[in-house]
Amino acid sequence: MDDSELARRAARGDREAFGELVRCHQTGVFNVAYRLLGERRDAEDAAQEAFLRAYRAIRTLDPSRPAGPWLKKITVNVCLNRLERRESLQLEDDAALREPEPGPEPRAIEQERSRDIRRALLSLPRRYRAVIELRHFQELSYAEMADTLDRPLSDIKSDLFRARKLLAQALQEMKP
Repeated sequence: MDDSELARRAARGDREAFGELVRCHQTGVFNVAYRLLGERRDAEDAAQEAFLRAYRAIRTLDPSRPAGPWLKKITVNVCLNRLERRESLQLEDDAALREPEPGPEPRAIEQERSRDIRRALLSLPRRYRAVIELRHFQELSYAEMADTLDRPLSDIKSDLFRARKLLAQALQEMKP
């Protein structure tokens, strides 16, 4: 069964259909939340909140449009709201930030690079983090990004340009 049929059934109150939508999109929703918030526990909470909001608003989903971008839009909004409420961003010393385990050199280099990119991303203002996430990790088009963030296409392009520039500067500053 495709997304549009699942959305139609879920809008009519079919909980199993909504559960299937969740199963189909839970990884993407979690990834958006994790990249925006930077902490696994916060991302899990945000993903859960996004699905609860989606469940309450399922009747507003146009079944002729894919559910994925709609769910990601809700997730981005939940995450941006959470980031607004944060007074200061504190990185947890979780497994992703610890020193890489001993192993082959290429793997260690890749882990270090990933850690640096993650830190640099988390140093960006939330609006720039959102456009980087949607474009480079979720691979949305500019039009889909504008729709997801409910902003004009010109703002999206401008923010993405600035975000890339700031990200490059942050990465450059991390080099010894």
